[in-house]
Amino acid sequence: MDFTTIASLVVIGLIAGFLSGTMGIGGSVVMIPLLVLWLSFTQHEAQGTSLAVLSIPVTLLAAFNYYKEGYVNLKFAVIIAITFIIGGYLGSKFAISINQLLLKRIFGIVLLIVAARMIFSKP
Repeated sequence: MDFTTIASLVVIGLIAGFLSGTMGIGGSVVMIPLLVLWLSFTQHEAQGTSLAVLSIPVTLLAAFNYYKEGYVNLKFAVIIAITFIIGGYLGSKFAISINQLLLKRIFGIVLLIVAARMIFSKP
């Protein structure tokens, strides 16, 4: 691993961490596109690496800050976390079984749909 790669990984981590702390995004919205565009990862490699980063409690301190201010619904978070494990397992099995180009297109469409809904939704 050369210096440029390490520097890119550090920048990706800082950007993803900062955006995770400020807006609750980081993994799929930031890390995956940057790994693909900056480091030429395949879509599968980028998604797998992003999941590996998030598999340890990297957002624990950020979540704790929100919790201290009363912005965390623990009951909802536990239900989502448990079902997220199941959905993540099933989704990863599906993702690794399909063509990378199709996976990349599905990923891009999902980002566009979410972005459009966020931009054009009523408050």
